[in-house]
Amino acid sequence: MKTVRFKNPTYVGDPINAVRIFNDKEVDELVLLDIEASRRGAGPDFPLLSKISREAFMPMGYGGGVRSLEDARRLFSIGFEKVIINACALERPEFIQQASSACGSQSIVASIDVKKNFWGQGRVYDHVRGRPTSLSPRDFAVRLERLGAGEIALNSVDRDGTMSGYDLDLVRAVCQAVRIPVIAMGGAGRLEDFRDAVRFGGASAVAAGSFFVFHGRHRAVLITYPDKSELKKTLASGGGDQEPGQAGRA
Repeated sequence: MKTVRFKNPTYVGDPINAVRIFNDKEVDELVLLDIEASRRGAGPDFPLLSKISREAFMPMGYGGGVRSLEDARRLFSIGFEKVIINACALERPEFIQQASSACGSQSIVASIDVKKNFWGQGRVYDHVRGRPTSLSPRDFAVRLERLGAGEIALNSVDRDGTMSGYDLDLVRAVCQAVRIPVIAMGGAGRLEDFRDAVRFGGASAVAAGSFFVFHGRHRAVLITYPDKSELKKTLASGGGDQEPGQAGRA
C-alpha cells in the first residue's frame, strides 16, 4: 500500500511480486514499513516477512511494530539487514540504546516522522495517536543519535506521497545537527529531487515510494526504477551555488 500524507492508502500490489520486480531493476535497498502494526498493537508479520526476505536480492530494512530485542533479533535472523524503529523510539527512547548495544548501531535506524503544526512549525509526528507532538525533529534526532542510532530516517508527513519534492529545510536542519547518516523521505517526484536532498539538504541517502510505483497524472500503478547511469548522472550534475531544482537545468 502507498499513502498520501499518511492517508488514503492505494493498493500497489502483492509485496512478493513487487520485490521480484525490484530485483530485476537492481534496486539498491528496499525498506518495508508497516505503519498499521503499531496502531494495532501488533508485532511484525514474521511469516510474510520471511517469504519476502527469501525473494529479495538487495539489502532490506523493516519497520513496524518492533518493540523488543526479540523482535529485532528475529528480523535479523530471517535476513533483514536493518531494523527501523519509530513508535517505540517515541514512547521509549531508551529502546534505541538497548537495541544498538545488543545488535550494533549500524543495524538500527531511528525513524522520525515530521508534520507541521498550526503555526507552521515542524514537529515530530506520533502516527499511532495521529497528531504532532511538541518535540523538535532536530532535538529529537540529536537525542536518538546520542542513544546509539546508526542512521536517521527522516520523513515529512506533509510531503508523503505528494511527489512535490523533499522538505529541504527540514532535511538540512537535521543533517546539520547530527553526525550520523540521514535518509531523506517524503516527496520525491523526479530525479532532481534526489540530487537536491543530497546537495542542498545534506542527506546521506534518499528514499522514495510513490515515485517508484505510480506513473502519470492519473497515478497508474507501474513499478519502475531509474537506470543506474541516469541516477549517477543526476546526482553528479549541477553547481553548488545554484538554487534547488536549478542545477543542470537548460
